[in-house]
Amino acid sequence: MASLKHLFSPLVVGEVPTANRIWMAPLTRCRAGQPGDVPTELMAKYYAQRASAGLIISEATQISREGQGYAWTPGIYTDAQEEGWRRVVKAVHEAGGKMALQLWHVGRVSHHLLQEGGKPPVAPSAVKAQNTWCFVVLPDGTAAQVEPDTPRELSIEEIQRIVAEYASAAKRAMRAGFDLVEVHSANGYLLNQFLDVRANQRKDRYGGSVENRARFVLEVVDAVCEAVGKKRVGVRLSPKGIFADMTVEGSMESCLYVASELGKRNIAYLHIVEPDWANGQPLRDEEKLAFRKTFPHVLTFCSGYTAEKAERAIASGIADAIAFGRLFIANPDLPERFRRGAPLNEPDPSTFYGGGEKGYTDYPTLDQQFTSAKKTLDVSQN
Repeated sequence: MASLKHLFSPLVVGEVPTANRIWMAPLTRCRAGQPGDVPTELMAKYYAQRASAGLIISEATQISREGQGYAWTPGIYTDAQEEGWRRVVKAVHEAGGKMALQLWHVGRVSHHLLQEGGKPPVAPSAVKAQNTWCFVVLPDGTAAQVEPDTPRELSIEEIQRIVAEYASAAKRAMRAGFDLVEVHSANGYLLNQFLDVRANQRKDRYGGSVENRARFVLEVVDAVCEAVGKKRVGVRLSPKGIFADMTVEGSMESCLYVASELGKRNIAYLHIVEPDWANGQPLRDEEKLAFRKTFPHVLTFCSGYTAEKAERAIASGIADAIAFGRLFIANPDLPERFRRGAPLNEPDPSTFYGGGEKGYTDYPTLDQQFTSAKKTLDVSQN
């Protein structure tokens, strides 16, 4: 097993000290309590099991009812949701972990069944999202994947209202005890839609040039920084991403511009999700290096990394941390497995979205597997 000394070295993220550079990526699991999309005790157990990550980034969490695109995803806009997240963060902290809340608005990747009063979803322009789906509860009570509805275009006044909702959600996150917040500006959701030249066809100050398309993202970041402090704020971008009908055209230019502006704001970290996990074009080394040169603070990448590949990325200076997604689903003690060079559990995709403990909190740690194997051996020898 090659040395992983860089991966296991401590790192200060903004003002938050972390024990290692193995981050848990945000993972939608659709297990929030009903009614009200409230975080549950089961969610607290799930995240606490994974507290050995240097930083846990929560599943995407909608900042408003309007921002929801999937049934049973948690929110951070009601008192009950805030209290539910407080229990989750408390469990993570008691287990020795650090946690960020990912702030989310899906924009056009939604459906009238998820919207208050059956309204259409909102977007930079009235352009329907293609090649994606929403997760809804049908009138007969069954769950289903459905195509997003055609959205309506946001007014400038509504854009400013959403900016304020991001700030309000960030304040709730801090009251709930989170160490950081992450502004989700990736994967084809609302902020990413404003950056995209296909989804954003506006003719006002929020459309057209890269500076205009980035305006909403930066207004949100500025509002969140004012609400909770810039050293508590991260941002996620997805350059060259093809999620939810985003186009590669102009994507690197837009993301590098945003990264440059974020660097000037001295935020805590920038999180780059690479597109190849979703059948997009992989980022070339020189493209990753461009983000390193543009953003001089903590920089993390995410997409199909192994421990060895992550170690090389950090040792080279391109990355400061690496986020792992599906590996953390099936391996709650992922850092320890990396440390020992141990085999990894395989995740069960049929349990990714919705359900209970199965495929969520029942994946064993190494110690649990050892204990189980020992008991089996003892029984067989008696």
